[in-house]
Parts: sequence; C-alpha cells; structure tokens
Amino acid sequence: MKTIVNIIIKEFQQFRRDPKMFAIVLIAPVIQLIFLGYAANLDLENVNMIMMDNDNTVSSRELTESLTSSGYFKLKFSAENYQQVTAEMDKGRYHIAIIIPKNFEKKIERHETASLQVIFNGSDGNSASIAAGYFSNVASKYSKNIITEYFNRSGIKNQPIGKISAEIRVWYNPLLKTRNFLVPGIVGLLLSVITLILTSLAIVKEKEIGTLEQLIVTPIKPYQLIIGKLIPFTILGFISVVIVINAMSLLFNIPVKGSYIFLFSSSFLYILSSLGLGLFISTISKTQQQAMMISIFGILMPMVYLSGFAFPIENMPSSIQYISYLIPLRYFITIIRGVILKGIGFTELWFDATILLAMGIIILVLSSLRFRKKLE
Repeated sequence: MKTIVNIIIKEFQQFRRDPKMFAIVLIAPVIQLIFLGYAANLDLENVNMIMMDNDNTVSSRELTESLTSSGYFKLKFSAENYQQVTAEMDKGRYHIAIIIPKNFEKKIERHETASLQVIFNGSDGNSASIAAGYFSNVASKYSKNIITEYFNRSGIKNQPIGKISAEIRVWYNPLLKTRNFLVPGIVGLLLSVITLILTSLAIVKEKEIGTLEQLIVTPIKPYQLIIGKLIPFTILGFISVVIVINAMSLLFNIPVKGSYIFLFSSSFLYILSSLGLGLFISTISKTQQQAMMISIFGILMPMVYLSGFAFPIENMPSSIQYISYLIPLRYFITIIRGVILKGIGFTELWFDATILLAMGIIILVLSSLRFRKKLE
C-alpha cells in the first residue's frame, strides 16, 4: 500500500511541476463549457427575412407587421424584384424570403384563398425547419384574425360546437432550449478528455523520457504501478466534474435536480471505462503524438458521434444504433441528463448504471492485463 501511495504522490508532484497539465485539468473544462454552452446552440431566435411586397396594400403590410411583431422575424431587406431575392438568398445571410403577389388584398376581400410564395434557406435544415414552424404559427394566427374580423363585420355569431382542446405542457426543459440538452452532456465529454487522453499521454510520456523503464527494474509490482498511475487521474476526473457542474449551475442556471451521490457514483463507473481505454492506448502508442491521434480520432470522436451527445440515436440507421450499444458514453450521457434535467435516480437508471459498471470492469481489466504484459 505504501508503494502505491508513493507512486500517487510522485504523479501529483509531476502534475504540479507541469503548468500545462494544471491548465488542462482545472481551467480548460470551464473554458470548454463556456464555449460549448454558448456556441452549441441550435435554437433560432432571430429569423432574417427578405420581403417582396408586390401588392403594397393594408393587408400585405399587416402581414409584414404580424411577422416582425412576433419577435422571431427581422426584416433585413425589401426586394423590388425576384432577381434581388435570388441574389440576396444566394449570399446565405437570410433564412426566409416572402413574396406577396398582386391582388393579395382583393382575394382576401372576395373571401378567396390568397397564396404566398415562401422560400426557406434549406442549406441549414435545422434552421429552415424552425423558421417554417415560426412562419406557420404566425400565418395561422393572421388567417384566424381575418376570419374573426369577417364574422364580426357580418354580425355572424360563432355557434358553439364540439371541439378538441389540447393543453400542452413541456416537462424537463419548458423553454425547449437546446443548451439545456447539450450542456449536461458536456460533463461526460470533458470527463472523457481528462481521463482518457491525459492517462494515455502521461504513461506514453514516461516511455519517451525513459522513466517507465526505471520503474520496471524496481521492486514495484505491475499492479501497484497500474493502480498508482490510475488513481491520480480518477481524482482529477472528479475535480473536473465538480468544477463543470458548479459552472453549469452558475453560468447557465441548470441545477442538478437529482441525487449528487448517484451522479458521482455513475461518474466513477464511467471513469473506469475511460481509464481503461487510456491505458490501452498507452500500450499501442510509442509517442505522445500517436497517443493523442488515436485518442481523438480513434475513440473520442466516434464516442461523441454515437453516444447521443448531439445527434439522436433514434435517427441513425439500425446498424449504427447497434454499434452505439458498445459506447460507454451513451449510457453515461443518459444517466447525466436523467439526473440533472429529470431528477431521476437509480430506480429508473439502474440498467444503464449496471451496463456502465460491466463495461468499465471489462475494459479496465483487459487493458490492465495488456499493460502488465508489456511491463513484463
């Protein structure tokens, strides 16, 4: 036990002498949380709009006013002809172009269907979909106001008829902010960076400078060296989790609704997997550059893509969905979002926690055996 403690102390002393490592572990998580929290936002709050009003009547101006007063649409350009609309949309600065044809008001007065041409910038499918939803909502209200006004002028009273009324309630994320969905997942992403990449780099660094060979010829047993190497990064991983969770609550007002004990227990289970992967990378890498490339492009990026961090797993092809079951980050992100956003715990997430524990033990044991064989 004393040998393991001495190795741990050595690791922390080496960490203290390396200011770059200090910045990566303690400062980088907060900076990445800020950047990702503010930049990784799929919400569309300002829809830049082009308007070509060929009717130029009270009704057409009322429609324009309805759009701009909704709080979503910003009239950025008034086109005089279709060529201007095409030229401006080609620049990519506008989300939507609306062309109001002639006789728009006359058709409304004759109680006919008044058509509009609405062009969306589909190069960004997500923004186009959101803008289409905004426009449909505003157009529906405008059309309803026309009908109501006609009834009032005609003296027609609305007859009571049966109808279906849906009262919509949004749970867990009432404002439907994508930030509330993405930021909790950043906890898992940063924990992967700290434990996986730094573990592999730290061990490979000792190979490069020759200190690992010096440790091998000492009476230190392989399991003592492995435990002494992994415990410091486990502690650093927990420190990063604490920093990120507090920053998440202070900067983005996203509190942890569930149990902190279950959250940190799940973090430990995930750390087992990421440490094991970092240990495995150290056995197949000869230089820190190799370890970094394998960590990022071979493991971290596929984990991000297939874990449900940003892309819904349900939308992936069936073959890719099956592969995602082998990704530990998938289960950890499910647990994180469940605890932080929904306030649920072990009762609801026991399956994900059990799978995470099993994967962590298997990955760590196999990587430790391979690392031990390398040492011997």
